[in-house]
Amino acid sequence: MAPTVKKAARRLSAKADPAQTQTKILDAAFRQLASRGYSALSMREIAKDAGVNHALINYHFRTKDQLVIAVMDEANRQLLERQRGMYESPGGFADKWAEARRFYKDDLASGFVRVQAELWAASMSDEGLRKKFLPRLLAWRRLVLGGVRDALESLETRGVNLPAPLTAEAIACWICEFWFGMEFLDLIGTRRERAEHSAALDAIEQLLERLDALVDESTRPGKRH
Repeated sequence: MAPTVKKAARRLSAKADPAQTQTKILDAAFRQLASRGYSALSMREIAKDAGVNHALINYHFRTKDQLVIAVMDEANRQLLERQRGMYESPGGFADKWAEARRFYKDDLASGFVRVQAELWAASMSDEGLRKKFLPRLLAWRRLVLGGVRDALESLETRGVNLPAPLTAEAIACWICEFWFGMEFLDLIGTRRERAEHSAALDAIEQLLERLDALVDESTRPGKRH
């Protein structure tokens, strides 16, 4: 950024609440990513959408990649906390699976699924972006793995043990890779693929309902383990 532009940006920033300005920029960048995609992302359009001077985007975020990663960080912060709260809440496995499905519908509607997919695709050919994006993506895998580990420990305390090959790592991998793949195809596929995904999610929910019933049976008074 040229010195004169930097000075102008500092003057503009001094007149506005920096936190509020950054929030406006991040919200606008999220909307632009969700509607236009990464390749068509325009800093000037973001500034126009946010109602701020274009120089303030450079002042607060420096580069396009730093801006989109900041967008990802803010979305991840909110959604990972939401997911973590769901895992820690009381209720059966099937109930939590159903809740995760409702979250997914919300994330499709909000544009988050596309924003994540756009950054994933862009990072394939941009090593610098990939180094920043990958840890944010893997944060979801770590969260799911932690949830699965807690679920298996809960089962074991109730006398229900899954076969040895069904480790927490294997189950978490299945969940994550299915979900990531489903997200991509839901964005670019047809009604047929979406219907197949819905049927697959239904099947897992029914399986979890049976597992919940098994847990209930194992914890009835007088039941031997």
